[in-house]
Amino acid sequence: MEKREKIGKIVEKEISQEMKESYIDYAMSVIVSRALPDVRDGLKPVQRRILYAMYEDGLRHNAKFRKSAQVIGSVLSRYHPHGDMAVYDALVRMAQDFSLRYPLIQGQGNFGSIDGDEAAAYRYTECRLSKIGEEMLRDIEKETVDFTPNYDGTRKEPIVLPSPLPQLLLNGCLGIAVGMATNIPPHNLKEVCDALIYLIDHPKANTEDLFKFIKGPDFPTGGIVYNREGMIEAYSIGKGPIIVRAKAEILEGEKGRPIILISEIPYQVQKSQLLEQMAKLVSEKKIEGIKDIRDESDREGLRIVIELSRNAYPKKVLNALYKFTDLQKVFHLNMVALVEGILPKNLSLVDVLNEFLNHRRQVVLRRSKFDLEKAKERAHILEGLKKCLGKIEEVVQIIKGSKDRETAREKLMKRFSLDKIQAEAILETKLASLAKLEREKIETELKEIKKTIEELSFILKSPKKVNEVIKKELSKLKEMFGDERRTKILEEKIGEIPEEELIPEEETLITLTRGGYIKRSSPKDFRAQKKGGKGILGMKTIGEDFVEHFLLCNTHDNLLVFTDSGKAFKIPVYEIPKEERQSRGKGIFNFLEISPEERILSVIAVGKKDEKDKVKYILFATKNGMVKKTAISEFKNVRKNGLIAISLRKGDLLKKCKKSSGEDEIILATKKGQAIRFKEKDVREMGRQAVGIKGIKLRKDDEVVGMEVIKRGVKGNLLILTENGYGKRIEAKELKTQKRGGTGIKCTNISPKTGYLVDVKFLSDETDLICITKKGKIFKTKISLIPKQKRQSQGVKIMKLEEEDKIVSSTCI
Repeated sequence: MEKREKIGKIVEKEISQEMKESYIDYAMSVIVSRALPDVRDGLKPVQRRILYAMYEDGLRHNAKFRKSAQVIGSVLSRYHPHGDMAVYDALVRMAQDFSLRYPLIQGQGNFGSIDGDEAAAYRYTECRLSKIGEEMLRDIEKETVDFTPNYDGTRKEPIVLPSPLPQLLLNGCLGIAVGMATNIPPHNLKEVCDALIYLIDHPKANTEDLFKFIKGPDFPTGGIVYNREGMIEAYSIGKGPIIVRAKAEILEGEKGRPIILISEIPYQVQKSQLLEQMAKLVSEKKIEGIKDIRDESDREGLRIVIELSRNAYPKKVLNALYKFTDLQKVFHLNMVALVEGILPKNLSLVDVLNEFLNHRRQVVLRRSKFDLEKAKERAHILEGLKKCLGKIEEVVQIIKGSKDRETAREKLMKRFSLDKIQAEAILETKLASLAKLEREKIETELKEIKKTIEELSFILKSPKKVNEVIKKELSKLKEMFGDERRTKILEEKIGEIPEEELIPEEETLITLTRGGYIKRSSPKDFRAQKKGGKGILGMKTIGEDFVEHFLLCNTHDNLLVFTDSGKAFKIPVYEIPKEERQSRGKGIFNFLEISPEERILSVIAVGKKDEKDKVKYILFATKNGMVKKTAISEFKNVRKNGLIAISLRKGDLLKKCKKSSGEDEIILATKKGQAIRFKEKDVREMGRQAVGIKGIKLRKDDEVVGMEVIKRGVKGNLLILTENGYGKRIEAKELKTQKRGGTGIKCTNISPKTGYLVDVKFLSDETDLICITKKGKIFKTKISLIPKQKRQSQGVKIMKLEEEDKIVSSTCI
């Protein structure tokens, strides 16, 4: 009334106040009348109006299909005066078996596909209610729900549907309102019905109790859901992440190549977009090992085949697809719905089911009340008919002999002691039917009606009986519509897929220059050469920079990098970029917080293989002959800015690091060709900050350049390598075990021709040797091609070097 009085008048108001009021009105309109579902029937207003209009038009599940255009016209003209496509889109979604777990509408024609194809225009498609959609409206004519005038007051529409099943959980809902949103997944009908029955019997049940029945979401597209424990927590508060993965199997293809077969994809993922994502990753070389991607989906179901190359790692490829495509999605559960049709509220699983049960109790009570009134009316009429039994001819004569209906009614009321309603019912009955009335039939029907009245009256008086009715109906609906779960639920947790799981586990070569440039490359890039070969360019260096460290490791190892300050740093091998054989690499300062003034003196790889090899310690050898043994466990957690690994005396430098078991033997070698062999037990375990003890006594101007660990009981040869490309093998037994701290014995003859000793290796004859020079040249040869000689010999030329080039490091594979 107040608004009508303001029409045609100018009302002055602060613009800020007007905007505030108008925005609140708009927001509430979107929340209540558009975006959020009602917790009772799980429908948004447009969905409810579509179903009710179809019900009004007689489009039952067994009726003939009708053009969607006609249905849309009915909805628009009667209840929903908005855009036609908004109504059609809502109708289409309710008919899609890949969008709704239990479609409420049966569609005929093109209603879209999981590929993202749009439905055909509404002039082509046809529809009718599905059987379960029809159930949503059962008993609506029995005054079970409230009605409200439509937009123009010409009709009435239901505020909520009777809905014998919690549609909000069965089909879920997605909606974005103003300042809030809802995102509820679909669930399995059997499980939800069982949970409701349990909740009726155990009103104080919690979410964990209900999860004995409702295992989690049950998406129409299947898939696998992880972390059941996390889901219980999410459903307890009404929000939280749910991780969904595609169903993928690793199989062997026709030609013996491995394939990944995808038969189910996460909910709301378009298959065509998924295929595009995969193809893009392959073209951009973010994923290696995929040879072909085929969509073999048909009417039998979804089937995506990913053919892999023979040398691919299927598990790694699949993990990469989970990480970078929609094969793995996070469904953000947010159970927001309207309570009593007006109050938006975040609800737990228990809240949703209780709200539905309260709604159903009201529906059952109102239906029972309606049926009771009808039963009483019928019983009253039957009582009147019973009075007339045996005197039907007299009744017919009174009716025939009366001049009008009113006279006949008055005569019947007077003659048979009937009231107006009973007399009117007799007058409504055809004379032929009156003549056929039988006492037994009337008395039987009256008896049954009285029994019904008694039962309905009991329902209205007994909440327990109401619950029994609901339980009986749920059991029947479960039998009618229940099906098997499509989505698999797993207990295990999965979080962000670690980078490591995306990287193939393989051998790799690490190259590091004195200037701090690092890279990794494949050992396959280097072919074996004969003794005396020149090698090939393995790394391009600039200016006075040269290669200083070279080692073989696994992509899943960690590099422990030791600097001249005695600090240790850690970097996963897979984080080091894999580059072409000749490339310079990247600055190691991009990966580690190393000061530009610090120089890297030693590098070792630690990884899963260490446990198998019973590695317990890291051995340190310094330039001045000191050795130290520290537990490898002390380097398990290395901070980004490093930690102290060894304390160095003035003028001393860390030269080599090796891993050991604690039961091994140690060989230290000097640049002038001296070597000492002693038992590891002679070196006691020390902490990270210790200096160490004397390992070898050095002569003037000599220094330690190499260290090797010999496993107890293992036989083999020692490779001696000098900087000018000379090398030889000697039997390890030529170096007798001594006491730690001696000067050792000569292991090779050093001269200007050979240059200083640069490395010593303990290896078998089946091993390949890879050497690298200051200028980045790499030479690979078989150990068996290097001759065995005596300790005192100088060795033979195994690599031809360019002028001013020298061997700086080596590794074995």
